Amino acid sequence: MADVTSPLGLGTQVRLIAALRWRMLRNSLRRRNAKWDLVGTIFSGVIGTIFALGVSAAFSAGAYFLVKNQRPEWLALLFWIILVFWQIFPIFVAGFGQHFAFRNLLRFPLDLGSFYVVSLAYGLADFTALSSVCWLVAIIAGATKAQHGLLPALVVIGFIFLVMNVALERLTGSLLERLLARRRTRELLFALVIALSVGAQFAAQAIDRWGRSAAPWVKWMLPYFAVFPPGLAGRAAGAAAAGNYAAVLANVGGLAIYALVIGGLLWLRLAAQYGGEELSETAAPAASRATDARAVIEYAGKDFLWLSPPVGAVLRKEFNYLRRNSLVFLNLFVPPLVLLLVTSNLSSVARRHPGQMAQWTSSDLFMPGMLAYLILILTAPAYNCFAYEGHGIKTYFTSPVRFRDVFAGKNLLLVIVLSLELGLCLVMLTRKLGAPTLPKLIATLIAVVFSVSGQLIVANWSSLGFPRKLEYGSMRNQRASGMAVLLAFGTQILLAGISSVIFLAGRWMENPWLPVGVFAVLAVAALGGYFSSLDALSELAEKKREVLIDALCR
Repeated sequence: MADVTSPLGLGTQVRLIAALRWRMLRNSLRRRNAKWDLVGTIFSGVIGTIFALGVSAAFSAGAYFLVKNQRPEWLALLFWIILVFWQIFPIFVAGFGQHFAFRNLLRFPLDLGSFYVVSLAYGLADFTALSSVCWLVAIIAGATKAQHGLLPALVVIGFIFLVMNVALERLTGSLLERLLARRRTRELLFALVIALSVGAQFAAQAIDRWGRSAAPWVKWMLPYFAVFPPGLAGRAAGAAAAGNYAAVLANVGGLAIYALVIGGLLWLRLAAQYGGEELSETAAPAASRATDARAVIEYAGKDFLWLSPPVGAVLRKEFNYLRRNSLVFLNLFVPPLVLLLVTSNLSSVARRHPGQMAQWTSSDLFMPGMLAYLILILTAPAYNCFAYEGHGIKTYFTSPVRFRDVFAGKNLLLVIVLSLELGLCLVMLTRKLGAPTLPKLIATLIAVVFSVSGQLIVANWSSLGFPRKLEYGSMRNQRASGMAVLLAFGTQILLAGISSVIFLAGRWMENPWLPVGVFAVLAVAALGGYFSSLDALSELAEKKREVLIDALCR
């Protein structure tokens, strides 16, 4: 067959791959719940589009202002923002974005050149890349409006800068994929990302304390940043505005050298994958022995004598899952650290302005928002609570366990973690901003009961209706179903809105105990609804058996 079939060109191969991917996407929408997942993804895309367009308007205005005020070389600042966002943001959101494994393309008869081009094309088909392209176009439009003669030079600069960033992002992603092949390395990198994320929040306090003394060092270091791609792009734009075309060619040439070197390194990396590089840490198979399911359940739940054996077994299993999944476990430290940052800033502001900011930095005003943030972060995984079960989901259908016990064990661990974090944050809040008043404290705690109970009902239903498989210690492909994300945000916004109205009603009527009574009624109703829903969810789980097994056992 190979002797009579003419070889396909590069354009034909890329077109066939694109058509195949589109057909796979269209066929995937025939699965159950896939259309609802698409609705959630579209909603998230609309929010992202609004963000990208808003920043584009700011970049366009900034470029116009800089060129109009004879400072075109300061466009390097905008190029620096794009470079940092393009390269760093995908790493921070790797756990929430959907990632395509490029090695899967090797199942098709592609040559190395086609594999390289498709890799670059996928580098552009990403929210971060598309947003950055919009920002580059906004910079060109704003600068050109201020000085029309800059258009040709900025188009060339923008194109080379775009190609360099696409190649650098794909090279970084490929190297990270190799680095993250081992679970321990993934966990260390995630811990580093969390440390950098939290540490960046304390930058404002560091600048406020040491900013003036560090200013001379920053000015001394600034010229050294001019040799990097954003600096070269800014200098090329400044030279074009001044009519110094020799300097334009020199800086554009330097930018092109960066693009060629990074593109060459990406070629070598993809060539290794094309040559059959395999990264895996799959454990060797081992013989398993048969055990009695009921005996296992009773043994696993014996440490929790105050619970039924099935609930205790699920609770123990969930705790082991949490302890084993270092990425999720480390993420539990983020809310207290963020609270420490915010309360430290508020307390410092209150000390500097004791009379003016006292009412805006009180614990009564800050505590409901703090607890809403805790609930937002900690209850989000509950909307996909079977994510890490994998093939173990079949055990629930074959063992003598009701799904009401499964949900009770999973929800109980969430309540325990939430209670511990809540107590820790209340201690920090009291230490930094003072103790809240008794009516506000009681009302807020009862509001937490109401909010968590109401969310668990929806979260358990979402876990059955829109499951999505996740993997331990992985930072990629760790995105919940789009509909599950939409349900999580919608439910939290609704319950937060109800709680806000109740708190505002108590403040408007000057009755601090009014929210206590209202939240008490709502909490009792929410708790009753939660316990009543467990039996209904057990029946629904039997109906959703095929959906769960199909989604989690791939």
